Amino acid sequence: MVTIALIAALAGPMAVQGDDPALVAKARAIHAKVMTLDTHVDINPANFRADTNYTQRLGNQVNLPKMEEGGLDAAFFIVYVGQTQDSTPEGFAKAHASAIEKFEAIHRLTEQIAPNRIGLALTAADARRIYAGGRKVAFIGIENGYPIGTDITNVKKFYDLGGRYMSLAHNGHSQLSDSNTGERDGVWAHNGLSALGKQVIAEMNRVGIMVDISHPSKQSMMQTLEISKAPVIASHSGVRAICNHSRNLDDEQLLGLKKNGGVAQLVAFNAYVKCPNPDSPERLQAITTLRQEFGLPPATGPGGGAGTGGGGGPQSLPPDKRAEYQRRMAELTQRLPAAPRATVKEFVNH
Repeated sequence: MVTIALIAALAGPMAVQGDDPALVAKARAIHAKVMTLDTHVDINPANFRADTNYTQRLGNQVNLPKMEEGGLDAAFFIVYVGQTQDSTPEGFAKAHASAIEKFEAIHRLTEQIAPNRIGLALTAADARRIYAGGRKVAFIGIENGYPIGTDITNVKKFYDLGGRYMSLAHNGHSQLSDSNTGERDGVWAHNGLSALGKQVIAEMNRVGIMVDISHPSKQSMMQTLEISKAPVIASHSGVRAICNHSRNLDDEQLLGLKKNGGVAQLVAFNAYVKCPNPDSPERLQAITTLRQEFGLPPATGPGGGAGTGGGGGPQSLPPDKRAEYQRRMAELTQRLPAAPRATVKEFVNH
């Protein structure tokens, strides 16, 4: 079994004024001793090219220089495809192509761009070997089963491409599972898992892909615990008793996960750590108006807040529109600041 530790990505040194030097030294010693793992790192294929790639200290949160500076040993890089309402063969084909593009990007990093600095692990033994050799370890996780389509053989295809965990839904109900977002309006597509979703879980168990229950609805998760023959994971979730958000796990879910033998990895995301954290009415209205202008769904967040524009991000926008949205969002935030964000201390206490 690979030893893992969840870490928060810190931009600066661990020690701050007022910290106990002995505790800081102890923390650093533990950090240096274990294989540290981030179980959910989103990627953009544009950062996996010959001229722009993870060998450079890019502005994103995780790349090789930042992994080396921060002592992050391993990461699950994510094949994410956003959910749409297009359940036609053409819609599934488009989603599938998007997933393949991200699989290929991760392989390009580990096989062509920087094979001397990072290797792709398909097994725990691979991870130990790569780590012992002084390289960073890459795993592949799949966020949203939408690109599976209705062809169950794609589960084995994604396994062969290196996928080692997969969630069956994201923000929006998929053909496989209801999403936690159904709590917004009480509208559900399957009342948990679909018949196809249950077959996909059985196939995931057979080939060796872990089921990730972050994002699917509570009912979907509880049904997954009933039928999965292997332990499941929550790759990036929080605790609902502390932060009442549909993306977080309540006591019944956590106890079910314990009984299943699974594991929950806490998510270092402001809106899921610090609740309630509402935006001002002025900021919420401004964000709602901006999102409507770009064709995005209404902003949502704990306590009615919009946070940084939650409720379905701009990832689905074309690159030029996405850049414009992000520029306008930055201007809005400068004019109408968001509520104070969660701190690393609050995340650790969580």
